[in-house]
Amino acid sequence: MANKHEADPDLLAAAFGLIGEEGWRGFSFAALARRTGVSRVEIYRQFRSREALLGALSRLADEAMLAVDDAELTGLPPRDRVFELLMRRLEALAPYKEAVRSVMRSARRNPGLCFALNAMAVRSQRWMLEAAGIGAAGPRGALRAQGAALMFARVLAVWVDDEEPGLDRTMAALDRGLASAARWAGLLDDLCAIPACVLRGPRRRSPGRASRARR
Repeated sequence: MANKHEADPDLLAAAFGLIGEEGWRGFSFAALARRTGVSRVEIYRQFRSREALLGALSRLADEAMLAVDDAELTGLPPRDRVFELLMRRLEALAPYKEAVRSVMRSARRNPGLCFALNAMAVRSQRWMLEAAGIGAAGPRGALRAQGAALMFARVLAVWVDDEEPGLDRTMAALDRGLASAARWAGLLDDLCAIPACVLRGPRRRSPGRASRARR
């Protein structure tokens, strides 16, 4: 039996298989109980809500992404480290692609679901940034994580319809997203430097310069 922090992988796979077949709106825990023969009580112990079910899949993808051997990332520039980590995340989500497609479609019409998914995505992207050696702490880190979450959401929108074995469209979308993120990060660094300039205040003129200005 899985502990309170770890879902039974077979039950998780069955749940998302059902979502892939019936859609996010058509899914129910009662149907999952009938499909698997697992009691409603046990399902409740593992997934207290539909959001908890999504959280379990997010953690599964997090763990697959973070399991990368550091030696594989050593020597790579930050952009390439992020690319490798996010591709690992997609590989972990591949068995659940139909379900992910359904969830994303439902989120377009369900603000509550959209906000819940965004919160999970931001948390995951914080871990991704740290694994890539990119600062994820403080206000600047929060903005980076939110930007990464939005970028990856656009990549997912391509990935769910990418049936090519090599995922060429997905990798191209990720490349574009990372290029855009690099430009955005540069702007963020510039913006974060502004408060320091403001706090220092305007430069005071020396007496000599002031007297010359009055002549």
